[in-house]
Amino acid sequence: MYDKLPMYQNIGVSAYKKDLYNISLICNHLDNPQNNFKSIHVGGTNGKGSCSHMMSSILQQSGYKVGLYTSPHLLDFRERIKINGKMIKRDYVSNFMNENFEFFDSSNLSFFEMTVGLAFHYFAKNKVDIAIIEVGMGGRLDSTNIINPIISVITNISIDHTKFLGSNISEIAIEKAGIIKNNTPVIIGETQKKIKSIFTDIASSKKSKIFFADKFKYQHFNCDLKGNYQKKNIKTVLKTIEILKNKFNISNNDIYNGLNNVIINTGLKGRWQVLKLDPMIICDTAHNEAAINEVVIQLKKLKCSNLHFIIGLSNDKNIHEISKIFPKKAKYYFVKPNVIRGLESNKLKRIFESNNRFGESFKSVSQALNHVNNICDKNDVIFVGGSTFVVAEVL
Repeated sequence: MYDKLPMYQNIGVSAYKKDLYNISLICNHLDNPQNNFKSIHVGGTNGKGSCSHMMSSILQQSGYKVGLYTSPHLLDFRERIKINGKMIKRDYVSNFMNENFEFFDSSNLSFFEMTVGLAFHYFAKNKVDIAIIEVGMGGRLDSTNIINPIISVITNISIDHTKFLGSNISEIAIEKAGIIKNNTPVIIGETQKKIKSIFTDIASSKKSKIFFADKFKYQHFNCDLKGNYQKKNIKTVLKTIEILKNKFNISNNDIYNGLNNVIINTGLKGRWQVLKLDPMIICDTAHNEAAINEVVIQLKKLKCSNLHFIIGLSNDKNIHEISKIFPKKAKYYFVKPNVIRGLESNKLKRIFESNNRFGESFKSVSQALNHVNNICDKNDVIFVGGSTFVVAEVL
């Protein structure tokens, strides 16, 4: 699969297909499995993975058979496709590829398109009660947008993937709003004044009820995902679950247990994940300005002697602006994510230095982490992130 099909996660722009033609082709080839199960479609810039896993956990606690499709993966391709927290079986992937590869190859499909087809096939064959489908990128022309969900969810909008989605927040919002369907309720996670009318106008044109999750009051629920940014995601999830109760039997106890057992129920990793204490090592997959800013705010509140940042970024990010988010009074260790589109560590170092953030460059995440472990105090905090791929390496 990796050798034959272009994969955006590794190579970037050249692997991205900006239309629904191929996914329609593969779904027709597979007898349109996406029509054989109920689904929730989750888009947005940040938080869509966390929201998807929270919803899956709550529905699992409610006794339902829940499919979960997310991307990218951290350690194992099969993380992308799960039923009740269990990854798709290796044999299923192998058999699916053997049976359909000639079609995939001749149809010039991308890695992502093939994976979406595999997920839909797997969920249909296993007769899930509902599948939670996370958008890969954007929304309007994303391969997942072939489904007809019972609810659409858009977490928030910020600047990311500008080469594909637009150079400003309004253009990006229009792309994300492309998952809003006719007569289908849509939940918007955050009310953003500049783009609120984009969502309300599109929802109105499609005769779909729209709800802004942050405008409602909710019963307080804790969650085992400890990033402060999860508070916003929890509100989005609670509003979605409230609407979902019209079709599914979900109790407050299910919500409580679901939110407190997201990691156990779904296997989610890399969201404010504490890897070690004394010194504390934290990793997080935040990889754009808005998400990194949320993480840095929380890190600054921690009581510690020194903050150490092991940072790697992809070359398609606005590195200059991202570097300004990080505190000047911290120690930096720059690495290259282990993918083709990872930015060279020396280039990253120079950009950070131009904004008065100084440090050293290293050949790998493990080399940097070993170095920091040898020099830091037990009261220090070490953060590893900047890229999904950097978190994958540290895990």
